[in-house]
Amino acid sequence: MKLAEVKENMQKTIESTMRSFNTIRTGRANSSLLDRITVDYYGSETPLKSLANISTPDATTISIQPYDRSSMAAIEKAISMSDLGLTPNNDGQIIRLNIPPLTAERRKEFVKLAGKLAEEGKVALRNIRRDAIDSVRKQEKNHEISEDESKDLQDQIQKVTDQYTAKIEELLANKEKDIATV
Repeated sequence: MKLAEVKENMQKTIESTMRSFNTIRTGRANSSLLDRITVDYYGSETPLKSLANISTPDATTISIQPYDRSSMAAIEKAISMSDLGLTPNNDGQIIRLNIPPLTAERRKEFVKLAGKLAEEGKVALRNIRRDAIDSVRKQEKNHEISEDESKDLQDQIQKVTDQYTAKIEELLANKEKDIATV
């Protein structure tokens, strides 16, 4: 496994962690809250964002305008069944979600969730590191590279892992600050 390949895989992990963070509610309306929601649409699970136009007209409201009005009930049901804790309001044309201010208790729960998602990202980074180091050791064992080259590569892989772990820590700190901001 090449170092560039390791960096690329780790960057994908960072992007995945960022997407996961975007699904956590802060005090403001954000359409990415609905990214994880899938709707049972004619028998198949379909992402909500491919069934409707999602916008945030103000800081406390998300509006969802389905492309197909017959899907409104299914969209409402999917939102109600999700872990967002939001109640959809349907006026026959648009579904509105009012984002209530977060309680201190709910903020603590979301900070814990962000920490859990960050830890999952770090575990993924460590798995990439382990696979890369195993690959280097295998090359050394097969005499494809020298022992010194193997040690250098392992050190480089560890340094890259440390850099990406620091990025996840930074993302977590920013997300925690967002959640804590009233």
